[in-house]
Amino acid sequence: MDKFVVQGPTPLSGTIPVNGAKNAVLPLMAAALLSRGTSVIENVPDLRDVTTMVKMLDILGAKTTREGSTMTIDTREANGLEAPYELVRTMRASIYVLAPTLAIHGRARVSMPGGCAWGPRPIDLHLMAMEKLGAKIALEHGYIEASCERLRGAEIVFPISSVGATAQTIMAAALAEGTTVLENAALEPEITDLVHALQECGVEIEGADTPRIVVHGTTSVKPLEHRVIPDRIEAETFMGAAAITGGNVLITHCNPGHMHAVISVLEAAGATVEAGENEVRVKGPSRLKATDVVTREYPGFPTDMQAQIIALLCRADGVSTVKETIYPDRFTHVPELRRFGADVRLDGNLAVIRGVEKLQGAPVMATDIRASSGLILAAMSAQGQTEILRVYHIDRGYQRIEERLNALGARIERASQ
Repeated sequence: MDKFVVQGPTPLSGTIPVNGAKNAVLPLMAAALLSRGTSVIENVPDLRDVTTMVKMLDILGAKTTREGSTMTIDTREANGLEAPYELVRTMRASIYVLAPTLAIHGRARVSMPGGCAWGPRPIDLHLMAMEKLGAKIALEHGYIEASCERLRGAEIVFPISSVGATAQTIMAAALAEGTTVLENAALEPEITDLVHALQECGVEIEGADTPRIVVHGTTSVKPLEHRVIPDRIEAETFMGAAAITGGNVLITHCNPGHMHAVISVLEAAGATVEAGENEVRVKGPSRLKATDVVTREYPGFPTDMQAQIIALLCRADGVSTVKETIYPDRFTHVPELRRFGADVRLDGNLAVIRGVEKLQGAPVMATDIRASSGLILAAMSAQGQTEILRVYHIDRGYQRIEERLNALGARIERASQ
């Protein structure tokens, strides 16, 4: 098991490109199972979660190869029906194979998911949607047992916006008989990317970028040929790194249009942000300013940037608040930030941060993907040495982050724990 040893403080400077989006590529890989043939996905990041999904596809009979950032998925012999506990427990996105497997074969057996260790994130909406489409669902011995003759189009109203359930339902509806209407569908760019990919495969879908998506089912889906959108959370993490270190960083190969909420918060905190067509330059101030943040569904401030913004506000002048409305228990990073000398108090789903002038390096432990990136931001701005344990979490969502940040002037060493 690896750890990071970080020497700080280190202002970052230079240019850093953004990779393909983790939260877009995982459902796209699952969507390849909707076709019988060879799918090609470009701009695929090299992540632990992508490797886990490759293993899942292999178990289901698909043959996956990779050359650089281009992945080829051959599903002509993908006849497997079961997604085992050993894989699903390590990554919640494994649940995405449920809809394609069920739609193609009329049956699927998928373990209940695991993944990041913060708070309850039920899959009730996934199962509700499958039942609305005509599937029979049973939970037996920790597995979801799903079966159907053929899925049938239906009107599905989500009581809350859910990215996972929206993606799952769109994939199922692609091969359903008739028309499916999704109300209160998620608006995230990763959902729009999935819609565009399936449209390219011949599926008629209306309402991309809106809360009402209409899918006209078909009897066959062509193999994917698609380029994954840039990872907005990775780009925003690098933006936060520039701001907290007082750096000057150009983030390229990104889509600033996907990041308005984070840009607004960074500007409110005193950073200078210059957005171009596919790049963003962030200049950090000598001292950040306190501000208030509320996480929301897209296009609001993303919950996946909550840990990073709290780390940043630990160095701000004044009192800030961060209200977590998506996952109220998503604060496992706060006790670790306190080890740096940060002054953060929790009151339910509200974090109250009294900024300090300096953080001090300390031994800390990563608990999930985004918490670990927040700890890296804090460590790069702290005085002295920080050891971050259990960095396998960050490898799930960021490709060789230490090498890329070191190219900007950071001093991060990967070592055996």
